[in-house]
Amino acid sequence: MPEAMPVVPAPVRIVLLRPRNPENLGAVARAMKNFGLADWAIAELGTHDFATARRVAVHAEDLLDRPRLVRTLDEAVADCAWVVGTSSRRVRGKRRLAPAAVAREALERAPAGRTAIVFGDERSGLTNDEVLRCHDLSSIPTDEAQPSVNLAQAVLLYAYELRRAALEAHARAPTSAPAGATDAELGSLEAALRAALRAGGFLAGPERHAVRDLVAPLRRARLTQREARLWSAALRTLGRGEG
Repeated sequence: MPEAMPVVPAPVRIVLLRPRNPENLGAVARAMKNFGLADWAIAELGTHDFATARRVAVHAEDLLDRPRLVRTLDEAVADCAWVVGTSSRRVRGKRRLAPAAVAREALERAPAGRTAIVFGDERSGLTNDEVLRCHDLSSIPTDEAQPSVNLAQAVLLYAYELRRAALEAHARAPTSAPAGATDAELGSLEAALRAALRAGGFLAGPERHAVRDLVAPLRRARLTQREARLWSAALRTLGRGEG
């Protein structure tokens, strides 16, 4: 009997912002291990009670030993090609996807780069600035009578959907694709666009949301690294007024 093909999960990083509850940390680690995830980053860790976390992280204690501890969301997602924030808010220019849709698209985007799924703190979730920072949004379709989901439960649900999508697709032949632009490269493109628009007089006053709206379709286009760098170079040249 031939050996079964291994299930290869999508390259996904779980990002936790300001987690305070050690039980949640342990439960998140266990949920990730349950469904084959190992990459996670924590910004502004709000607890150091790892003894309690380890009691909850049954057979996943190794993940508690190696989260990527960072200071900001920017650091956590700089090398990611797609950043999805978990929020029920609706924001112009950002799609709001169900967890299963995020899982399927993360697999589709896998040849181009890593996906980050971002979870806010237990009390208030993502801030407005953090929601705007993400490329797209996702929410769990809970009942209106009890819309709030525990942090670890939310991570488990997304991890399950990622595993299910991988199981359904693991027999497909891998497709080759050029490397996708990272969040940092798209941020550089946005900065170059802002400078060019100011140099050209388009941004004469407060920026408000003009640059964000102009960059949104470029983010949705899933630019390759080469395309993003070409856009940035062209915009920097325009910003300098060179012919």
